[in-house]
Amino acid sequence: MFTGIVEEIGTILVANTGLERDNTLRIGCKLATSDAQLGDSIAVNGVCLTVTAFETDWFEVGLAPETLRRTNLGELKVGSSVNLERALAAGRRMGGHYVQGHVDGTGEIIAIEPDGESKAITIRVASALMRYIVEKGFIAVDGTSLTITRTTDDSFGLAIIAHTQAWAIIGQQQIGDTVNIEVDILAKYVENIVRFDRKLLAE
Repeated sequence: MFTGIVEEIGTILVANTGLERDNTLRIGCKLATSDAQLGDSIAVNGVCLTVTAFETDWFEVGLAPETLRRTNLGELKVGSSVNLERALAAGRRMGGHYVQGHVDGTGEIIAIEPDGESKAITIRVASALMRYIVEKGFIAVDGTSLTITRTTDDSFGLAIIAHTQAWAIIGQQQIGDTVNIEVDILAKYVENIVRFDRKLLAE
């Protein structure tokens, strides 16, 4: 479980992807390995991954084919920046929102406009995801917990404050970039409950 509060920006040191097996990433970091153990979970661009090897300033993770199909991790290259967050520790304050690290799909940045010190960013996603996205609701974009400012039939808007621009990779991203999207799990639970209620009423 994560909160969507990015702890640091890491750097891809080795990217072995697009292989039939043994797809891996090695990620340079300062904080993420400070208390790491083999088997720990770290969110990389919002994707919950398992630490398979580490030293003081890097860690490695394996990537399943499903992960490469559903996320933007297969597009990463040596030197790419990634958001990193360690799993939530018991007793810590819960900032952001409940983020599982289970990416639902990807979106494309289609507009970036200045808004004072903030940036207004628009992201286009598949219609299958838009049903879970509501104005003023939560969403995780590359693992960053953000509030939705507006919606259309196929896109949503975000207001990215100066702090978030400096602390997460969304401040570096450009129009056309692919981002990982995890919708609010509560929306999916509600949909499932309603579906089963309708099924019971129909029987």
